[in-house]
Amino acid sequence: MHSKRIIPCLDVKDGKVVKGINFVGIKEVGDPVELAKFYNDEGADELVFLDITATHEGRKTFRNVVEAISENIFIPFTVGGGIRSIEDIKDILRAGADKVSLNSAAINNKELIKESASHFGSQCIVLAVDGKRRADNSGWNVYINGGRIDTGIDAIEWIKEAVELGAGEILLTSMDKDGTKLGYDLDFTRAVSKAVNVPVIASGGCGKLHDFYDVLVDDISDAALVASLFHYGELTIGEVKKFLKSKNIEVRMTE
Repeated sequence: MHSKRIIPCLDVKDGKVVKGINFVGIKEVGDPVELAKFYNDEGADELVFLDITATHEGRKTFRNVVEAISENIFIPFTVGGGIRSIEDIKDILRAGADKVSLNSAAINNKELIKESASHFGSQCIVLAVDGKRRADNSGWNVYINGGRIDTGIDAIEWIKEAVELGAGEILLTSMDKDGTKLGYDLDFTRAVSKAVNVPVIASGGCGKLHDFYDVLVDDISDAALVASLFHYGELTIGEVKKFLKSKNIEVRMTE
């Protein structure tokens, strides 16, 4: 059995880690390099860095911040935001990232998934999907540009297509649950995990210890992404892992 992963997320705007609710109401949390070092030492399994306004502002990810983080951590590191080309991917990997996260760029240019998987290997290519339940309750649509634009594309169908193109992992964010602390979107996450045979990282809505168990049990997901709960010190990675271990969920324990 594979160990389930606990992954802190650094949503970065103007070089600072921020957090909002349902993708709005953004508040500053702290310095990304210091937080990255802290989570590395706390026992995080991986780290995700998302430059949340790079695409909207039409610029590239803060390479200097990526380099500084990579020099200070020793766990797998995924970077997303403002990545539009093979050259951008190469640049981010050279800066120290282990994987890149593609969201808006993959929707706008599907060939980028295929080309990047061919160049760097599927294990480096994470498809990030920001999804929101449709008003008629018939499924979920994909949103891009930091949740600003409804593409009208069905999220499950898009994820299946992207995996066929070469995406090696799915970072799935429920916009309905993001920042609410009401628990992960289990229906959405389960539907995606059943549709594809690559790892799925659940994101959006974690508010208490049991939420981790709910989204990791029965292979609903392979990993749980967390932001504000850790940023504000409401729970530690160690507390989460001890709890999961007590519930017979396999996790990597650190000293």
